[in-house]
Amino acid sequence: MVSCNHNDEGITPEKTTLVESVYASALVQPDSLYEVYSSVTGILDKQLVEEGDTVSKGQPLFQIFNKMPELNRENARLNLQLAQEEFSGNAAVLDGLEKELHTAKLKFHNDSINFMRQKRLWEQQIGSNAEYDNRKLQYESSHNNLQVLQNSYARTKNDLQTRMQQAKNNYQTAIVNTGDFTITSKINGKIYAIHKNEGEIITAQQPLASMGKSAVFIVELLVDEVDIVALKKGQNVLITLDAYSNTVFEGKIDKIYPQKDERTQTFKVDAVFNQMPQVLYPGLAGEANIIVAQKENVLTIPLEYLTDDNMIMTDDGLQEVILGIRNLKKVEILSGIDEHTKIYKPEP
Repeated sequence: MVSCNHNDEGITPEKTTLVESVYASALVQPDSLYEVYSSVTGILDKQLVEEGDTVSKGQPLFQIFNKMPELNRENARLNLQLAQEEFSGNAAVLDGLEKELHTAKLKFHNDSINFMRQKRLWEQQIGSNAEYDNRKLQYESSHNNLQVLQNSYARTKNDLQTRMQQAKNNYQTAIVNTGDFTITSKINGKIYAIHKNEGEIITAQQPLASMGKSAVFIVELLVDEVDIVALKKGQNVLITLDAYSNTVFEGKIDKIYPQKDERTQTFKVDAVFNQMPQVLYPGLAGEANIIVAQKENVLTIPLEYLTDDNMIMTDDGLQEVILGIRNLKKVEILSGIDEHTKIYKPEP
């Protein structure tokens, strides 16, 4: 049962501008914020920057010490030098094979001439069969030996070329691995935090620092899953920060992330300031209201004048109404009462 509060003189609906908004918690973060990792393991030898430093893309940030990459690079260089000498140096393996091949070609040429001469004589019944067979055997032996040396030369040359190319690749890899021990910045930005000190062990699983853009900040908003469907890119946002308690900053939605955080049951939304505060730090917290609808000159009543089943108490009793947009304080009345209807707060 709902009855009229006799101590309540009642009010009449009023026409006003009604703004419907979605609430979100807000956290200020630098744009392009990322954790700096090392791709190699070692000891932090030199810290080349300090927290708060502005850095440029490609600037060295940290130097990792590890002797093994230097040794590997030197071994790779020596292997490459050896492979190059074997292929084209003074003591090249191919040089000996080329001389053998040249001698085999001369012998084959000579044996070929002798065999053809002996063959022609034998066809004229001149000479002996044994002499003919001997010349033929020498010719065939020279031919086979020449083929073996030619195949050996081609195979050895291919093997040496392959070994030299592999040595080049290994040397280039060793150079790259040595370069990985100097950690550089990926962006133009600022160092916001350094997590390691000189002398500490560095692994690929632990970040060395946090950095991001120095002059561009975004506002990370956490929106309840029941409200996310009302949001879209470009909607206006009113932002209040604890550090600026008496100021409301305006912004716009820049990005809506589609993946829900199962732990908090919220969606992440990025907003950007229309005009940023003069001083901002990562981690500044606050609140935001995302404007999803706004109507001018609409009939409204305070929310507390609605019953639990969205009815309104009037002089004629409970009246059914059709509702429109709402905010935390007021709701739009589309039909059922007018601006002259007196309404009362319901009481149980």
